Amino acid sequence: IERGEDRTAAYFHSCNRGKASVAVDFRTEEGQARVRELVADADILIENFKVGGLAKYGLDYASLSELNPGLIYCSITGFGQDGPYAHRAGYDYIIQGMSGFMSITGDPEGQPQRAGVAVTDLFTGLYSVAGILAALHQRGRTGRGQHLDMALLDCAVAATANQSMNYLATGTPPGRTGNYHPNLAPYQVFDCADGYIIIATGNDAQYQRLCRVLGCDDLAEAPEYFRNADRVANREAMVAALTARTLTFSKADLLAACEADGIPAGPINDLSEVFDDPQVKARGMQVELDGVPGVRGPFRFSDADLALERASPKLGEDG
Repeated sequence: IERGEDRTAAYFHSCNRGKASVAVDFRTEEGQARVRELVADADILIENFKVGGLAKYGLDYASLSELNPGLIYCSITGFGQDGPYAHRAGYDYIIQGMSGFMSITGDPEGQPQRAGVAVTDLFTGLYSVAGILAALHQRGRTGRGQHLDMALLDCAVAATANQSMNYLATGTPPGRTGNYHPNLAPYQVFDCADGYIIIATGNDAQYQRLCRVLGCDDLAEAPEYFRNADRVANREAMVAALTARTLTFSKADLLAACEADGIPAGPINDLSEVFDDPQVKARGMQVELDGVPGVRGPFRFSDADLALERASPKLGEDG
């Protein structure tokens, strides 16, 4: 993205809207003093250096908490401050593999797949915000700050959610299921005459309505598909029979029919279609500040407006 003589990566803009940018070389005494000056009255500090990497500059939690006892100091690393991997650098792609994410993502007959965005980085950021807010709440009662130790691997394992519970309850690791749900059926991508849509029936009544829409009432009453557990057990044959019918519909016609009959279904949009979607437009999810396009934060407060006042800064723009 070009702004005058400044040419900056879109990735940079996606992360830095609304921020101030101060460039500091803390390898120098002057730079270290500047950081301490900023920390003296700060509520929160977030850093993502290797374990122990800031101690030699006197910028670790032990040093800075003496200067500001109320400081919430959040360290984000690949593997946390302790454990056998603590010294390793962590990268989203590697963590997706180590956490089990890739083992449950993709077609069962193909390679394990990474997600299309850096989900480990994103989950860690969101979990870190929750942890920071909890630490701020505790500081309100005790007056003391604390060190928050956040690890990409921890956050990714936590985000495996029900899939981890499936393993812990049964002792059997879940595998890749492609585009279908491991515990519900039919709940997956279906072929239409002109592309693909998602149909996500969450209960028996929705499945029966889907069969009516598709004109296959016999499948609705078939004992091998009557209950969700039966449909999961006989998924392959059921999906083949349903797909023979969905292929006779266009995407738009089948989506309209599903919506009219209360069957959960949706399109598979590319990003041009996302930002052209009337719901996305109505919610104002695309913004532009100082000629820089961006995605609006998804927060809707009843008693406050979301601040959208400043585009991402140039590096070092504020000092």
